[in-house]
Amino acid sequence: MLRYDPGASPAHRLDPRSKLCFQFGFAAAAFAHTTPRGLAVLTGVTLAALGAARTSPLAAAVDLRVALPFLVAAPLLEGLTLGPPWFSVAEARFPALASYRVLLLLFVSAAYVRTTPVRESRAAIQWLVPGKPGQFLATGVALVFRFLPVLRDDLLRAREAMQARLGTERPLAERMRLVATAGLRRAFARSDTLALALRARCFAWNPTLPPLAFAARDLPVLLFALGLVASVAL
Repeated sequence: MLRYDPGASPAHRLDPRSKLCFQFGFAAAAFAHTTPRGLAVLTGVTLAALGAARTSPLAAAVDLRVALPFLVAAPLLEGLTLGPPWFSVAEARFPALASYRVLLLLFVSAAYVRTTPVRESRAAIQWLVPGKPGQFLATGVALVFRFLPVLRDDLLRAREAMQARLGTERPLAERMRLVATAGLRRAFARSDTLALALRARCFAWNPTLPPLAFAARDLPVLLFALGLVASVAL
């Protein structure tokens, strides 16, 4: 599952604010240039971002495999027709481009998550969005980054336990119900534990966060992000 992976790649050494600006510029350019030529250029940018994070596209695709069926199904369903020729390429063209656009955005996000500690993400968000809204948003993002992998591991353990008890002999609907019920129980239990832990540690809305500082290596990334935003206007 997507989570921070310590390392010394070029992306690891960047300031998290630079990476957030790059993501914003990339998203804006992706929505403004949802054409074969535009997405071809952005594919190169995505591969460069994954390379800077020392992350292979295959590893990122494995981490994002839950979303892949939906991205594939959208253009297929849009292209289906009730009569001959039964499938319209023209109707499926834009949904296919939109699905590929989302895939590129997910890959860039995967590079960010793998190279940015949660505390630095929180500090960057509170710097970009001042005041209580920024603190609330940063806290929510930090909790999501920390607990999504944990909840996924809980679901995998529930599935493995069911398989060990010959649960694979049960109907598919019952297997899904058992795994989902176990996952929900674990999620509620972890939320109660989290609330107790926050109270025990005197949770503060404005904790001491790691200091952030731009460096010379951040300048090309910021300029490139600005260029992506400028391409939208042009």
